[in-house]
Amino acid sequence: MSVSVIIRTYNEEKHLGDLLKSIRSKNVDGTELEIIVVDSGSTDRTLDIATEYQCNVLHIAKNEFTFGRSLNQGCEAASGDFLVFVSGHCIPENGHWLKLLLEPLRNGVAAYVYGGQIGGNGSRFSETQIFEKYFPPTSKIPQEGFFCNNANAALRKDIWCKNRFNEELTGLEDMELAKRLVQQNMKIAYIADAKVYHLHDESWLKVRRRYEREAIALQYVMPQVHVHFSDFLRYYVSAVLSDIGCALQERKLMAVYREILMFRLMQYWGTYRGNHEHRKLSKEMKEMYFFPK
Repeated sequence: MSVSVIIRTYNEEKHLGDLLKSIRSKNVDGTELEIIVVDSGSTDRTLDIATEYQCNVLHIAKNEFTFGRSLNQGCEAASGDFLVFVSGHCIPENGHWLKLLLEPLRNGVAAYVYGGQIGGNGSRFSETQIFEKYFPPTSKIPQEGFFCNNANAALRKDIWCKNRFNEELTGLEDMELAKRLVQQNMKIAYIADAKVYHLHDESWLKVRRRYEREAIALQYVMPQVHVHFSDFLRYYVSAVLSDIGCALQERKLMAVYREILMFRLMQYWGTYRGNHEHRKLSKEMKEMYFFPK
C-alpha cells in the first residue's frame, strides 16, 4: 500500500513541525509513505521545516490559489494509491490516526473518509462546541449525507482521477466533492477515533472571513439554503445561550464569556454576509479571503 499525505501551507511554522514529526512516526505495516507540501507563499520557516522532514514541496502562486486547486496540484504529484489531506495546523491525537483513517478505504466500504477533530490548548470555547457537534464520538461507516472536511480526510487516488476538486470555490471543496460522489452511489465514512487537534490561531476578522467565504461556497453546494437576518439573530442568540450553559457546567464562564459573544457574532455575521453575496470574486477579494494577513 502506498500513501501520499498532502498538506496545504501558508505560514504554518507554529504547528507544522509537530504535525510532520507525528506523521513520520506513524507505522502502518507495509506502507510506503510520502509527504507533499503545497505552499502558497509562506514567509516564515514553513519551507525550512518541510525540507527538514524530507517533504516534496510544491508551490502555488497567491493569485492562482484556491483550496481545490492547491489540493489538485498535490494530488497530481502524488504517487500513492491513497491520498490523505491534513491541515498544516492539525496534529494527530493518537498513534493509530493514519491506520484508522485509511481502513474504510482499504476494505472498500467507502471512497472518501474524514476523521474526528477536537480543540487544543488555546482553542476558543465556542469552536470546541462546534467540533463536538460536527465530529461526534461515534463513527459512521458509511454515513448519511455528504458532510466531509479536508482538514483531516482521505480519498482513493483512482476516485480523485475521475473526480477532481472544484477549483473555483472559496471553500467547502470537500463537501462539493462528497456530494458528487454520493450522487454516483459512492459512500462517505466518518471515523471518530482518527482524531486530530485542529488549532486555529485567528483574529476576530479572520474568523468572520472564514465563515463568510464558506457561506459563499455553500451557495454553490447547497443553493437551497438561505440565511435571513432573522436567522442570524436567532442562531446567534441560541448559540450564545447554549455555550454559556456548557461553560457554566464546566465552571469556566467568567473566563470565556467575552470570547463566546465575539466568536458566535463573527461566525453568524460572516455566514449571513456570505450567504447574501452573489458576486464574482475579484483578485483583491480572493486575496482578502485566503491571505488575510
